[in-house]
Amino acid sequence: MRITLVGSRHFGVATLNMLRQREVDVVRVVVHDGEDRLAAAARATGIDVVVQANPKLVVASEIAPSTDLIVTAHSHARVSKEALAAAKLGGIGYHPSLLPRHRGMAAVEWTIKEGDPIAGGSIYHLADRMDAGAIAAQDWVFVKKGETARELWERALAPLGLRLLAEVIDHARAHGSLPAKPQDEQFATKAPSLPDARH
Repeated sequence: MRITLVGSRHFGVATLNMLRQREVDVVRVVVHDGEDRLAAAARATGIDVVVQANPKLVVASEIAPSTDLIVTAHSHARVSKEALAAAKLGGIGYHPSLLPRHRGMAAVEWTIKEGDPIAGGSIYHLADRMDAGAIAAQDWVFVKKGETARELWERALAPLGLRLLAEVIDHARAHGSLPAKPQDEQFATKAPSLPDARH
């Protein structure tokens, strides 16, 4: 299983480590910033690192040759149609909400802001529209009273994302395909960036 990992920051590094522990062949790491900690972690293990020409878009030439699957981990760039076509199984990403609820950059913050008693995570197929592709795996967690977005992310949603990504990648390795269940658009809500949103 040859994977091109597109991502950044702590969750990108955690995903890289999870893939390497499972002996998945990460053939390239694509980052929007060459100084990012994911770039440093990849270089330290001898993995090819490519910096996106456009921080908002991943293009086909940035995907490693003979990639089976593109995995995004804390990437805010759109993966182009051509880039997805360059990978045998296309691409998947992790979104920290029960998609189609809270599509957008600040899903965890909106979960807290809306007072949702339950949060969750979704592994979804990368598609033209942000966070709108078919669901490959999904699970939920309770939100603790008074919890901040960062606390919810660190306690429950980041570990959930790693577990779900591992499950979907194991499925892809075993079956040569990805589970896919279309999102129900009638339940879609937006989670645009908030001024103080960061995790």
